[in-house]
Amino acid sequence: MNAVRHNLFEDAQALLVAPLFFAFAVLLFREAGLLTGGTVGVAFLIHYLSGWPIGLLLFAINLPFYLLALRAMGRDFTVKTFLAVSLLALYTELLPGLVELHKLDRLFAAIMGGFLAGISLLMLIRHKASLGGVNILALFLQERFGLRAGAVQMGIDAIIVLGAIFVVTPDKVALSVLGAVMLNLVLALNHRSD
Repeated sequence: MNAVRHNLFEDAQALLVAPLFFAFAVLLFREAGLLTGGTVGVAFLIHYLSGWPIGLLLFAINLPFYLLALRAMGRDFTVKTFLAVSLLALYTELLPGLVELHKLDRLFAAIMGGFLAGISLLMLIRHKASLGGVNILALFLQERFGLRAGAVQMGIDAIIVLGAIFVVTPDKVALSVLGAVMLNLVLALNHRSD
């Protein structure tokens, strides 16, 4: 089967929309006191411990991963990923000023946040980009060794989210695990290297 490349307009819409979906997932998780996996999860942990802005943390945490992306995935992937992470950092800081949630069920936040995050990552993967960090590592392992990106990411995400037991209450950790499972379920069922 011949792969059809996305044109510049299609790539641009994915790079603008996918980080917005993920930023909305971050908003849901933050408002519910939850977190997710990957570098976003690490940013959440630091945010909960320090109060530092999640957007700034996301941007900073991802900086070292661009070297792996450049070596393993190429310049175009790295540039697109840098743009997507930068927009995610910006959207994450802007959305709380645009959306005010008066009532949010934590179970719904976990499930819907996970689905939105998974759809966001799937969009970016299909446009040869990611949201950095663990996603870069998962895509690299899939490309290099044929490991399913969703399964790799789920394992790493589980470790990060379970590490939250020292930061948030056990019920919030359980719901965060559910959100991470929903995210990775979207990837595992909808993305294959072929």
